[in-house]
Amino acid sequence: MSDGGGGRSWRLVRADTDAVPTSVRRFMARARRRKLRAALPWAVTAGVLAVVGALAWLVYGTSVLGVRQVEVVGTDSLAPLQVQEAAAVRMQQPLAGVDLDRIRGRVEGLPPVDRAVVSRSWPGTVVIEVVERTPVAAVPVGKEFTLIDGEGVAYRTVPQRPAGLPLAQLAAPGPDDINTRSALTVLSSLTAELREQVVSITVQAPAQVRLGLRKDREVFWGDETQSERKAQVATALLERKGDTIDVSAPDVVTIR
Repeated sequence: MSDGGGGRSWRLVRADTDAVPTSVRRFMARARRRKLRAALPWAVTAGVLAVVGALAWLVYGTSVLGVRQVEVVGTDSLAPLQVQEAAAVRMQQPLAGVDLDRIRGRVEGLPPVDRAVVSRSWPGTVVIEVVERTPVAAVPVGKEFTLIDGEGVAYRTVPQRPAGLPLAQLAAPGPDDINTRSALTVLSSLTAELREQVVSITVQAPAQVRLGLRKDREVFWGDETQSERKAQVATALLERKGDTIDVSAPDVVTIR
């Protein structure tokens, strides 16, 4: 390059690498490594977030891992289809987003269901485990029989009395009915020997509980107090003669 006046000329020359002092090159190399080390965590974090985001979208935003089956276990009187219909699980929805508590609530709304457990089974199944109510007595209603469980819940009507269940003569069976609660207290206190003999239980009032036994025998129970003591006394007197055993006052028993 000339200054146009015949003066000194200048020319750009690329310095050879060897022209840079070794100490400078080492300094520049260390500076590059520091920059790489500083940037590496950010790059790794960005990569992890991208992977996590992609997986979350795959799991929650698509039907790739959607519901394809509803499995029902534990039913007895109910058909699995009845439980599936009550559960109302939307097929193909992302399995991760299924509201398990809401499904459980709908299933437990079925009268025969005592409780239900709902869970996910990957990759695409909703599992509903049902525990049905256990009947403790059958209440005659016309020509049919309504089953009640240990809490007094009337949950099912059948055309025939199930074998082994005592008949419960109750005007208004239900958890809030005082006569029903008295009957359940007495039934839960029976010994195995006495339970085998019981055919029916009649509660016209809380203090007028009567047990009908086989061979047309009867136990007058009175009220529900001291039921365990009354059960033991009545069991001990089963071999005695007499059609009526009165254990309403368990310390002063009469048989006639």
